[in-house]
Amino acid sequence: MKNKITGRSAFLALLKDEGITHLFGNPGTTELPIMHALKDHPDLTYVMAMQESLVVAIADGYSRASGKLVACNVHVAPGLGNAMGSLYNAQFTGTPMILTAGQQEQGHGLMEPVLYGPLVRMAEPLVKWAVEVTRLEDLPRIVRRAAKVAMTPPTGPVFISLPGDILNSEAGIDLGRSTRIDTRTKPSDEALKAFAARLLKAERPVIVTMDEVVKSDALKEAAELAELLGAAAYQSSTPYGSHFLSESPSFVGTLARVQKVARDTLAPYDLLIALGGDPLRMSVYSEVDPLPDGLPILQVGLVDWEIAKNFGAEIALKADVKETLRALIPVLKEMGGAALAQRARQRLAELAPKNWSARRAALVEQIGKSAGRNPIDPDYLVLQMTEAMPGNAILVDEGLTSSRQITNLHPHRDRFGYHGLASGGIGWGLPASVGVSIANPDRPVVCFSGDGSAMYSIQSLWTAAHHKLPLNVLIANNGGYRIIKQRLLAFHGDDNYVGMDFVDPPVDFAGIAKALGCEAIKISDPSELKATLSSAFGRPGTKLIEVMVDGKV
Repeated sequence: MKNKITGRSAFLALLKDEGITHLFGNPGTTELPIMHALKDHPDLTYVMAMQESLVVAIADGYSRASGKLVACNVHVAPGLGNAMGSLYNAQFTGTPMILTAGQQEQGHGLMEPVLYGPLVRMAEPLVKWAVEVTRLEDLPRIVRRAAKVAMTPPTGPVFISLPGDILNSEAGIDLGRSTRIDTRTKPSDEALKAFAARLLKAERPVIVTMDEVVKSDALKEAAELAELLGAAAYQSSTPYGSHFLSESPSFVGTLARVQKVARDTLAPYDLLIALGGDPLRMSVYSEVDPLPDGLPILQVGLVDWEIAKNFGAEIALKADVKETLRALIPVLKEMGGAALAQRARQRLAELAPKNWSARRAALVEQIGKSAGRNPIDPDYLVLQMTEAMPGNAILVDEGLTSSRQITNLHPHRDRFGYHGLASGGIGWGLPASVGVSIANPDRPVVCFSGDGSAMYSIQSLWTAAHHKLPLNVLIANNGGYRIIKQRLLAFHGDDNYVGMDFVDPPVDFAGIAKALGCEAIKISDPSELKATLSSAFGRPGTKLIEVMVDGKV
């Protein structure tokens, strides 16, 4: 039976049926129908952000911290334009997101009114699917398809343009039903045996893990495989999630994003096992390849574009990482027997002095020597932060230069415990941490940000304060864009830093935070770090902690 319903109410009802609990947005006149209908949907929480890029970033953080589909709504062409940087980030991480924008009434666009633009064409380069609703009767089919497309690997954002006349019209329509495609496939028995045989043949195997390990919840299985082989394990050169359990005896650390360094790191090994994506995503150009000549690759992942993308694989399995490892490990144990176990013990013993835990202990000792330095050593700040964080805290990282040691000090213990900047599009960290906190209201969240990054999205603090989130934003203030200074010096040998300092006038982050409704703390004495951070992390509410750090490190 077709129920008579308005487009605006149908849209919200469809979102809720697809599992949406929060609608992130920044509305304008073309979104007013949705705002009007929200009062009839009290179980749908509206989260307002103060600029469209923040809307998408908050939604992105929410999804990354929950694994769920998210929905966000922005205002016509300028709103979508403002959102593009964050949409690029969401595309990079494959965030399942339904992004909508209100559009001018159909036909009115022909008049080229203020704020009009071709929304579908604007969105298409950055989404899996983009469409404009032209009939109310099509709205259920479009929303259902959008949710299915966003959630099917390779997951990612989709875009829907919502003309005002569609939202305001009324018709008898069937809302249909939600569909999710089970993609947790595993390889054939023959493929698993061939894979296991090749693993057993290797004398010095190495594992590199990527984001699909997080998406498929395969952290334990990846560690089990590494320890069964006695193989060294690195997380990928772009560690934007908890890609491996840090305290596993196999874990060595993060692979460098510099071609020669990555190549030298991998040179001693005779087999690379890539789990869940491109294992060698680099940064700036180099004439040197990151893969040593002749190093064979075995690869597992669901996204075929990422499999053997740049380097051919000896064996490539298009399959879910978790399901594959769960099926592979028993086969490997049976085929390897006692000899495998003996070899693993020997290999792990060799790794013990240089695994993550051993390297962390040495790093802590080294950093401790700078405890009294003033201005504060950013590495010492990171150490004190990781030591002060509660065991169940979630860390969001966009510290760039100041956070260079974070993945060497902060342990990955669960799939949602760490979220880092993925694409390089800065300004993501603060709003993403708001979304992370909304998704995990029972866990304290710590956002570590540089001062330059924070200036892109500082107004997201208002949303955090408004929702009374248990969020701690720690800003390492080194008085400028340190990352640009480093690159200018490294690439051009130039230390004449034009337009890269925040000194005339200096930025008062604590003052900004107070004005946006947050508790604000400013620290310049290193002896105050431990007690101040521990106290702040243990208190409710949104806090900004501005720490003055050495701008030359």
